[in-house]
Amino acid sequence: MSIIVKKYGGTSIGDFERMHHIARQIKSSLNDCDKQVIVLSAMSGRTNALYELAKQMHSEPNPQFMDMLLATGEQESISLFAMCLQHYNIPSQTFLSFQAGIQTDSHHGCARIASIDSQIIHRALSDMPVVIVAGFQGIDSTGAITTIGRGGSDTTAVAIAASLDATYCEINTDVAGVFTADPKICDAARCLEKISYEEMMELADAGAKVLHTRCVELAAKYRLPLIVKSSFLDVPGTWVVPEEEMEEEIMEGQVVSGITCDMNEAKVSIRHVPDKVGVTEAIFAPIAAANINVDLIIQNVSEAGYTDLTFTVCKENLRKAISLAEVAAKRIDAGHVIAAGDIAKISVVGLGMRSHAGVAHLIFKTLASEGIAVQMIGTSEIKVSMVIDAKYAELAVRSLHESFELDKNLAILSE
Repeated sequence: MSIIVKKYGGTSIGDFERMHHIARQIKSSLNDCDKQVIVLSAMSGRTNALYELAKQMHSEPNPQFMDMLLATGEQESISLFAMCLQHYNIPSQTFLSFQAGIQTDSHHGCARIASIDSQIIHRALSDMPVVIVAGFQGIDSTGAITTIGRGGSDTTAVAIAASLDATYCEINTDVAGVFTADPKICDAARCLEKISYEEMMELADAGAKVLHTRCVELAAKYRLPLIVKSSFLDVPGTWVVPEEEMEEEIMEGQVVSGITCDMNEAKVSIRHVPDKVGVTEAIFAPIAAANINVDLIIQNVSEAGYTDLTFTVCKENLRKAISLAEVAAKRIDAGHVIAAGDIAKISVVGLGMRSHAGVAHLIFKTLASEGIAVQMIGTSEIKVSMVIDAKYAELAVRSLHESFELDKNLAILSE
């Protein structure tokens, strides 16, 4: 019995007309495989509406209560979609997280999946062609409802596909696939036929919204074939594949696969930090304890026993990060804390960086030619990220896209 897992986001099922469209797609594809597992998000705008309801009750609601509330969005969508399939005489069974055996840890709002009882879904699939599962949610060891956080439904779908040993996992969204840049920013952006797990993880981590890092990590861990497709357009989409399946592209000169722009970052700087052992740990320990992810970090060369330290966080965590940084600064006798939210992080990603010299030079040459100053730099083996003024973000993406010739089939460095 072959199994395909398909995930549909909130936009894909945003209203009844779109639900009927997806239902007809499923009906026409039932002949192509034996069984299908459909993982759904809440309908478009529903989660935000639930957040607003919560804020009317309390400015900082208990995370466990929030998870219980937010999980109702997916309960609504799977129920309505099952009725939609019923309209087309497609038998199905619905599962909430606890019914599907999706066990998580107890970090409410950002829980991680620990295990899935695959036999529950297997048994259901033996009786009918379609099973519908609520994405984004799980249940912890105490029986409390949890939510998996940003990209949770993608992660749910990949985890279920891995546990079922599915043929592949299909992430259906409102874009045609993975592009070389955001088409809303760069008209010349091109949809990729395939991209490696590692490149996709770096793009996701750098701000590409098409997939979440955790779902790609899971797919890579279990070597699960993953495809990103449009819910609305009949186009091939983008396959996310192991690195060895990208050898031809690398051999032919593909250096860069994509450029991202993340406008959701903010910068925190601590001035006059004593250059002593243990000081950096004292700054970042409370930030880590508050579950705030730090992205780029830069520390100036020490002068007269003091240095400046700057790091970036998501804008939604900026206020808390400033508060924690101010407390830490007082504790270590550092100077004042300043912050900036008018920044953008531009990232250039590609497997070809490992074997091609001159990538960084072309990046900085391109930005300099446009008069764009770089405030911070971070690198990995296949990624270069830069923080710049937000007002130059779109210009930077378009210029870099042109410099690396990403509108063509291959991106080749200029001599």
